[in-house]
Amino acid sequence: MSELCTNPKKPKLKEEDEEEEANVSCREEQEEVLVALVEHRSNEIERLNNHISNYQTKLIEAERSLQNSKAKLAQLRGVAVPSISGAKKDHKPLKTLRNVNVSEDYASPSPSKTLRPSDSSDHPRSSCGSSVSKAKTVVVKQKSETSRDSPNVKDRGIKRKFEQKEHKELIRLIARNSSPTTIKCHTSNQISSQHKRKLRSLILCPVNEQLFATSSLDGMVSLWQLQPGRLVASLLSTTDCLSRKQRRWAEDMAWHPSGNTLFSVYTADDGDSQISILNLNKTREVTFLENKPHVKGIINNIKFMPWENTCFVTGGSDHAVVLWNESDDEENKWKSKPLHRNLHSAAVMGVDGMKNKNVILSVGADKRIYGFDVQVGRADYKHQIDYKCMSVLANPCDFNLFMVQSGEPEKQLRLFDIRLRKTELHSFGWKQDSSESQSALINQSWSPDGLYITSGSVDPVIHVFDIRYNARKPTQSIKAHQKRVFKAEWHYSQPLLISISSDLNIGLHKIS
Repeated sequence: MSELCTNPKKPKLKEEDEEEEANVSCREEQEEVLVALVEHRSNEIERLNNHISNYQTKLIEAERSLQNSKAKLAQLRGVAVPSISGAKKDHKPLKTLRNVNVSEDYASPSPSKTLRPSDSSDHPRSSCGSSVSKAKTVVVKQKSETSRDSPNVKDRGIKRKFEQKEHKELIRLIARNSSPTTIKCHTSNQISSQHKRKLRSLILCPVNEQLFATSSLDGMVSLWQLQPGRLVASLLSTTDCLSRKQRRWAEDMAWHPSGNTLFSVYTADDGDSQISILNLNKTREVTFLENKPHVKGIINNIKFMPWENTCFVTGGSDHAVVLWNESDDEENKWKSKPLHRNLHSAAVMGVDGMKNKNVILSVGADKRIYGFDVQVGRADYKHQIDYKCMSVLANPCDFNLFMVQSGEPEKQLRLFDIRLRKTELHSFGWKQDSSESQSALINQSWSPDGLYITSGSVDPVIHVFDIRYNARKPTQSIKAHQKRVFKAEWHYSQPLLISISSDLNIGLHKIS
């Protein structure tokens, strides 16, 4: 009888255990669902914030365009035009670069080194930017003999929110297509660089679509202006930017985000000047920074970071990566801070910054790739490949994608995702006919949409790569010069490629 009483309790206990397990399982499933929902809604908020920022940028640009048009109309009518809404009242008018009487607006070249544009009927369009903040500006003397519109240069201290772009997922497109999408090169024109020795750098002005600068081994830095509707560029000025002691040429150049100064890097040997600033708004203004944080060897690379706070990074042969922050107290004053000197065991060949986080990429001749988190103060991304690295470029649209140039023949360009460690997404390369050696002077450029890469070559061609193409060879190779091509830069707003070569010419290539 007692057995009959106890037996029914066992299945009841078992049933309670199963019910408890089911409740736990249900809670876990609910937790997983809620975690996924939180992550989804967080991503949605981030996406909407990006949209808001993008539309705010477009609004600022539209307001600037409207103000520019009003100014032109007022100039024709001889009436003053009020300043744009939202700008501070105490700001002086922005100084402009003019291509007439150039010596008043740039570091003074000798008259023999300055050319005026040949066609005075062209009207270059001025570029648009964001509102001005705490900047010292100079009023340009206006001359009555010219009614030509001049390309504007922003004053210092401008926040670079106008450069912010919406993140685009391009990584999922890499190597997905079995056939490439090619670009068409319709016409090309070569103009003399007027440099006496081989060209070293080519950079486009970040705020004026018509200006670009070149430098060469002769130590001169030249400022050029594109002529609207024509494959022609006019030389505006040429300035001696040789270093103070050794009289060395600039190893690399970078344009300040405001567009009114050019920065050049040199060497750390024998106490020579490490960085110069060419002020385009004043005459005879080539200044050298007093800070000398690099301890030896060539400073190979300089890049302004794509962040709201204006700063740039240098990488040198002393294995160091140095961050330079702009001082709020005085113009052309910069504070340097070495981020790391021991992560690389050889020369740092290239640096760049990721747009979505304060991470600085650096690559070296030691075959190593680092992503250094400035806020945390350590390298969160580490990778090593089997050949030396010579440069690094973050993608302009997908903020997780970056490219590294390596020294491996036929596998020179490699794509990486900053979120995936020790993972190579894809690689491209080319076979060289002229030489088997890989030159660190050969540089690459991303297209504005982030889908194409152009690269120079020891051969007289521009190699073009479509990241969607699953093959590793160039999508196409464009015959561009008579000798090696150092770089082919994509213009950010015009269907144009601009290239430099050891044949001392500048190539202008109309594309679609």
